[in-house]
Amino acid sequence: MTHLDELRALDEQYVMQTYKRLPVAFVKGDGVQLWDTEGRRYLDFLSGIAVVSLGHSHPAVARSISEQASMLCHVSNLYYNDIQPRLAAKIDSLIGGGGRLFFSNSGAEAVECAVKLARRYGQSHGGPKRYEIVSAYGSFHGRTLAALAATGQPTKHEAFQPLPSGFRYVEYGDIDALAAVLDQKVAAVLIESIQGEGGVIVPPRGYLEAVRTLCDEREVLLIIDEVQTGLGRTGEWFGFQESGIRPDIVTLAKALGNGMPIGACWARAEVADAFQSGDHGSTFGGQPLAASAAEAVLTTMEELNIPERAKMTGAYLVGLLEALPGVASVRGRGLLLAVELEPGLDAALVATNCLENGLVVNAVTKSALRLAPPLLVSDAECDQAVAIIGKTIAALSAGSEQ
Repeated sequence: MTHLDELRALDEQYVMQTYKRLPVAFVKGDGVQLWDTEGRRYLDFLSGIAVVSLGHSHPAVARSISEQASMLCHVSNLYYNDIQPRLAAKIDSLIGGGGRLFFSNSGAEAVECAVKLARRYGQSHGGPKRYEIVSAYGSFHGRTLAALAATGQPTKHEAFQPLPSGFRYVEYGDIDALAAVLDQKVAAVLIESIQGEGGVIVPPRGYLEAVRTLCDEREVLLIIDEVQTGLGRTGEWFGFQESGIRPDIVTLAKALGNGMPIGACWARAEVADAFQSGDHGSTFGGQPLAASAAEAVLTTMEELNIPERAKMTGAYLVGLLEALPGVASVRGRGLLLAVELEPGLDAALVATNCLENGLVVNAVTKSALRLAPPLLVSDAECDQAVAIIGKTIAALSAGSEQ
């Protein structure tokens, strides 16, 4: 029995089977590379789903975690924290200033905070009936009950009914559909700057600007979910910045800790003031160990001009992918990309075979692969990854013709 077989047996016996795992267990990472229990090397073009944006085991982040762990791992939020305020100031500056932050442990928790804050603000400014949230079909905002209710994927709702009430959905990119539902009961609109789990769907040009204008006209808050798109991934610090708008609330997580669990909810100061002491909290949110990792991440990203690197390398990668036989189109922005395959190719099968050939990607839809490599990925590593995708597609296409 291999080490992997032993792990699988333990997992099946003792771990809730909520994940359909692929047959590999990773034990080491360095930059864009991963190694499994059997010593095989892989190129990681998924980054733990846009999490390790500086790559695995980045020395600055590892050093920060190690030093902080030897000094102070945790202290309650009942007391001041000597890292959290500096981290909040840095994030506020990257978003555009004039806001305050609440720290959580995940993106779903950041969305929970955003929903509670929007309701608190809406009811204090528009009365007790102003609490509804409008989000988009195809969106993904998390797995907690409120974040799941905000997620515009009804098939994910069915097993957990009744979900919290007060959520409506419209087609992503359809400004007229949004305008039709923004009545006096709506406290906020919650959308992604690019739909990640929905298939890396980029909104039509001018859509986010139109949403901002509409929210202003109807006195509705605009919440932008940047959990997957934030912190340089799209070629800007945040995806919404490409459109030049200013949201009222922003959620982020994933890349913030480069693997350490930390999320955050940013809000304009006026909106943030709707929360009073005791309205919200988190035992572990923004604790010293996670906050120190996040501070190191942002400092490193600024030093390396990560958004510009994502933009440049993303353009190079798109060019390689578009030239591949079997690729119908490539969509996305920066280094968050979806590779739409030609009809007849199954994305899940292509992803599984890529894994066998030493490349980590995933099927974001039935017909599209998602690529979200570390933002420090080199052109040479892009060449290697695209060669593996091309080899995999060619082998599957040849097999289907026999």
